[in-house]
Amino acid sequence: MIRSFIAASVTAAALAFTALPASAGNQLPVAIAGYDSVSYHDGQPVAGEARHNHFWNGAVWYFSSAENRDRFAADPASYAPAYDGYCSWAASQAYKAPGDPNVWEIVDGTLYLQVHERAQELWEADIPAHIAAGDENWPRINPF
Repeated sequence: MIRSFIAASVTAAALAFTALPASAGNQLPVAIAGYDSVSYHDGQPVAGEARHNHFWNGAVWYFSSAENRDRFAADPASYAPAYDGYCSWAASQAYKAPGDPNVWEIVDGTLYLQVHERAQELWEADIPAHIAAGDENWPRINPF
């Protein structure tokens, strides 16, 4: 009886461990879906490459060239999107939504991403008011 119990326990434990997802460990998030944040400021966003990367603000940032990586590394705050790349419209409404790197705008030198085109339309209806609201809301919705 005890042998059967032990065998069943070992089998159950083995099945539980095989059901766990594989983990590569210590993987960091890639900022703005791997797009080169400097390229937005040059007028045309492009995907970055893993070989041109920089760690900043808890994420790995990819760049299309070593030159863009170095520009970012010298002054990340000038090139990183507002609200850590989350949707600016959502931030103005006091919640978080992921930013889409294909829906963007630069206002006064700052990159703003939106979750989708409708959010972009709503945000563009009164950009100064939405930026002010997003700036006020951000510390509450992103306390880290």
